[in-house]
Amino acid sequence: MTAQTKKRNPVENGDAGIGKALVGFVSNNEDLGPIVRHAFESGRPEALFHNLRSIAKRKEVEIEELCRLHYEEFILAVDELRGVLVDADELKGALSGENLRLQEVASALLLKLDELLELYAANKNVGEALATLKICLQVTSLCQACNRDIAQGKFHTVLKTLELIEKDYLQNIPLNLLRKVVQKKIPMMKLYIEKKVSGEFNEWLVYIRKFAMEIGQSSIRQASLDRQKDERMRAWQREAEECSRVGFDEHAYALDLEYIDEESTLEYDLTPVYRAYNIHVSLGLGEKFREYYYSNRLMQLNLDMQISTAQPFLESHQHFLAQVAGFFIVENRVLRTAEGLLSESQVDTMWEASISKVTSFLEEQFAHMDAANHHLLVKDYVSLLAATMKKYGYQITSLLEVLDKNRDRYHELLVSDCRKQIQGIFVKDSYERMVIEKENDYNMNVAACQLEPIHTVPDLPYVAPFSSSVPGACRIIRSFIEDLVSYLSYGVVANSYDVVKRYLDKLLIEVLNDGLLTLIHNGSLEIAQLVQIAGNIAFLERSCDMFLLHATQLCGLPKRLLGKPHSGLTARAVLKASQNAAFNGLITLANSRIDEFMMLLTSIDWTTEDTPEHANDYMNEVLIYLDMVVSTAQPILPREALFKVISGSLSHISDSIITVLLSDRVKRLSVNAVVGIDIDLKMLEEFAEDRFHTTGLSVLKKETSFKDCLVEIRQLTNLLLSNHAESFMNAVIREKSYASLDHKKVAIICDKFRDAPDSSLFGSLSSRNVVQSARKKSLDVLKRRLKDFS
Repeated sequence: MTAQTKKRNPVENGDAGIGKALVGFVSNNEDLGPIVRHAFESGRPEALFHNLRSIAKRKEVEIEELCRLHYEEFILAVDELRGVLVDADELKGALSGENLRLQEVASALLLKLDELLELYAANKNVGEALATLKICLQVTSLCQACNRDIAQGKFHTVLKTLELIEKDYLQNIPLNLLRKVVQKKIPMMKLYIEKKVSGEFNEWLVYIRKFAMEIGQSSIRQASLDRQKDERMRAWQREAEECSRVGFDEHAYALDLEYIDEESTLEYDLTPVYRAYNIHVSLGLGEKFREYYYSNRLMQLNLDMQISTAQPFLESHQHFLAQVAGFFIVENRVLRTAEGLLSESQVDTMWEASISKVTSFLEEQFAHMDAANHHLLVKDYVSLLAATMKKYGYQITSLLEVLDKNRDRYHELLVSDCRKQIQGIFVKDSYERMVIEKENDYNMNVAACQLEPIHTVPDLPYVAPFSSSVPGACRIIRSFIEDLVSYLSYGVVANSYDVVKRYLDKLLIEVLNDGLLTLIHNGSLEIAQLVQIAGNIAFLERSCDMFLLHATQLCGLPKRLLGKPHSGLTARAVLKASQNAAFNGLITLANSRIDEFMMLLTSIDWTTEDTPEHANDYMNEVLIYLDMVVSTAQPILPREALFKVISGSLSHISDSIITVLLSDRVKRLSVNAVVGIDIDLKMLEEFAEDRFHTTGLSVLKKETSFKDCLVEIRQLTNLLLSNHAESFMNAVIREKSYASLDHKKVAIICDKFRDAPDSSLFGSLSSRNVVQSARKKSLDVLKRRLKDFS
């Protein structure tokens, strides 16, 4: 009962609602069609009928009341009501029939409707399943693409795919399990990619550190080739300028295709850097990677700057500097191509720090170097490093400054090496004229040093007028100029010619000239050797212009600068003075040797009564020696120098004879002894006159000849043998015939001179001493007058 009551409650409630609506419609005289239609559609016509009956009953009550008031109207109303009831019954019957027909038709439609609704539900479920499958399929396809790209190393594509999954698919994945798996795998894949590219980058760090040296060496080698090309071009330009001064040279403007080529550089791979940087930027870790790159590269640079002391710097400096160059060449490429990875300030900071260490280390090493060639080797490579780094935009002033600071040190070492080499060639030289038997030797020793004006090879064997030390010294000096110009080239000094000229003067004066003076004054040389040294100095003096021309060409200056005033070397005048010193030394040496021969004068019998028939022995030795001196000096010394040496020797012979006559060793002098001196003088005068002409000195038209150097002893001899010796006191005659004689010397010698032997026990028996000769009388008169004069 309870259950049934509960089931009727909604109906009763619904009937109540129909009843109220029906009452309202009836009260308002509205059409009851909607109410009836609604009752039948809702399947409750009984409620409608029930409500109608209720209304009818209420109306009947109302009618009765109205009837009481209005009987007639009531009767009429009852009649109408009865008619309504009849109509209602008819309507009820019609409605029931329609309801039955409707139920018959609607039951089949309802079955179709239920089936349709089921189909709609299935279609909806299938659509939702398809949408879910579509999303899942797209996600899984993207995941497969990620796996494939990771396997192929396409990490940037993988990150783009992961970003697409996160933005467009992750929140729309309908399957929670799949969504959780994808959410979990995306960070793992990103971490894997980060580790992978970081590993590749770390391998690149190892690779680039090993390869940096080759990069630096290749770039420095290219800088060296460029420098050689520039030097060739400057040489051609100088030749063209020189040719343009004398005439057009069609070859001066020829295009040489041999040197038109592309710059060769060593290729190296920066792909791991670009990939790692782009991947980290895509992961939002760009700043972290920038710091990681900079710290690692800075650490590598610090390791590169640590030079091992186990290997000498001369052997390791190229590797060290090439490593530094390679490092910063790579950094320059990274700065230009990997946008944002490095900043200019970071690169400049690393460069300034490293170049400061390099310059400090170079200064320390330069201070300990004791060989100029080692100094030059390091300098050349440092200058090539500077040229290389300048091409990449780095500041190289400090590198060039450290080279300029050590210029004086290099010059000291270079001069020291040249001094040793020049001393060596001086020691090895025998100071004999070079005999050249091969054309190659001639070209190397004569033509290359421009020691002879002719450009053709003479007949071989060729006897050069200089000894082996001259071409040796020329080669050393030319090498000095080349090394010095090489050191000064590509440095801070803009005009290297003035510096080279100053240092060249210093070398020629302090090394070459001092070495020659040491040879001249050491006193261990023979006359032939000293003659050769004097001849060598003449060639070295003339070579000064050749040295200066060589320096001018190497410095890239035109030859016409040498024609300007004060453009020559001071050393030339100094060498000229040294040549004069050599001539004086030659005279001194010749005179000292002559003194040895003149010592034989002490063995002469100055009081002999025998008339000599030939010259004294000392004169034969002197003439042999003078002939050797002339034959040795003539092909080597200039005529002026030859005249100076021979005339000095002849004057010294004259002075030596007079000195002996004035000395205490000669107590008495006989006329026969004077006759012997006269014979000696005639031989000496004949030799002097002959050599004066055969040596070509007569062509110079000198006012004084060799014979004139003997004028004092000749005039003295003539005076002692003269029958009119007292004429010496006549001023006119003395000026004409005895101008070179000193009256004091004449007085001393005349006191020793005895024209005849003193009277003795047997003196009266000699017919020669009965009457004094005219000569004796004349000398006696001269002696008295000299005493009166004094």
